[in-house]
Amino acid sequence: MLRKLCLLFLMMIGWVAVSKAQLVKEFKATEKDGFDMVALEFTTYKSATQMRRTKSSDPVYIHGHLEKANILPVFSHKISNNILQTSLIHKNVESENLGKSITSKLFSGSGDDFDHSWNVGLSTNYLYHLDFNLGMGKSDFDLANLTINQLKVKSASADVTIRYGSNSPNQVQMDTLLVTLNMGTVVIENANFTNAKKMIFEVNYGKIDLTFSEGMPNGSQVIAAVGAGSLHLKLPSDSFPIKIKMRTTAMCKTTLPKYLKSLEKGTYVTKGYDATDPRLMELIIDVGVGSLVVE
Repeated sequence: MLRKLCLLFLMMIGWVAVSKAQLVKEFKATEKDGFDMVALEFTTYKSATQMRRTKSSDPVYIHGHLEKANILPVFSHKISNNILQTSLIHKNVESENLGKSITSKLFSGSGDDFDHSWNVGLSTNYLYHLDFNLGMGKSDFDLANLTINQLKVKSASADVTIRYGSNSPNQVQMDTLLVTLNMGTVVIENANFTNAKKMIFEVNYGKIDLTFSEGMPNGSQVIAAVGAGSLHLKLPSDSFPIKIKMRTTAMCKTTLPKYLKSLEKGTYVTKGYDATDPRLMELIIDVGVGSLVVE
């Protein structure tokens, strides 16, 4: 009887270990020529995602740890119209709706309790057009040493950080940098390194932290909007040409630096403002309920 109990106990331990074991998956596109740009569509539903430069010469290398293997990701790549089109799709088998995702984040025991983790590696040798669709989780995008034409990140509930791990700005003018969240935090460090024509950051519930260490090298438009939460904007030296239009409500506490000059109600400029300057950065700031701090 004792032997049977011991055997049963060992079987239970083994079953728990297997159920918690992670499945490791690797995907890569190995094409080296025949295209001018790499387009990556990346979709996952509950994960911690990192993206950064890889030493590999492959245009796309993806390494994943999956805690639940009831549905496997689908990876594809092909060259079409001089574009290497790559795609990784990992959809939620439970088909969680938005409300359930937000409830899970608010009341889960651990902020890092995600089902999967992904490491996306890109090469310095190619131009990239990137679209990330994240259901719930967190992500860290290190754009240093990468050449990016477009980066769009959309999520139901996530914390998104975009940064430069080294002082290696984008070597081309990015067309669009976009991050839209229903709930979460957006942190953009050294936003000027993106060299983006247009930046759009929208959060329904949460926080935006947007930092410029220097002025933009080319003309740009920046839109940052928070429905309920906070927005922190750190500007470069007031010698750079910057124009800010603010839309706030009586339920938003606003703090502005003294060096900003008011042109009209809700519109401010820096000392270096010149409407004809080709480097002019125009910001549109919109906060409903919460706080806005500019420094």
